Amino acid sequence: MALVELTVIPLGTGSTSLSGFVAGCVKFLQQAEGIQYQLTPMGTIIEGELSVVLELARQMHEQPFLAGADRVTTTIRIDDRRDKEATMQGKVAAVESKLISAGGTD
Repeated sequence: MALVELTVIPLGTGSTSLSGFVAGCVKFLQQAEGIQYQLTPMGTIIEGELSVVLELARQMHEQPFLAGADRVTTTIRIDDRRDKEATMQGKVAAVESKLISAGGTD
C-alpha cells in the first residue's frame, strides 16, 4: 500500500483564493473507492494501491481545468513501502510512541 502526498495548485484563476478549486478536488476524491485520504492545510495524503492512487492524482490534476483554471501545477510525493504495510495512522502512531517512550530512538 502506498501513501501519496498530493498538492494541486490552480494558476490563472483570477483570484488568490483557491479553496473552491481544492473543494472540487476533494469532492472528486470522496467518490473514489478503495482509498483513505486526509486533507491537510498544504495538500492531501492518499492511502491505497499505487496504481489506483496515481490514477486518482491524474484525475485530481484535471479538476481545476474543468473549473476554469488556465494552468495547474501538481506536486506528488510517494512513500511506497513493500516490506510491510504502511498506513497514515501507523506512521503517526510510530512517531507518537517514540515521543512517549523515554529516549525512544529507533
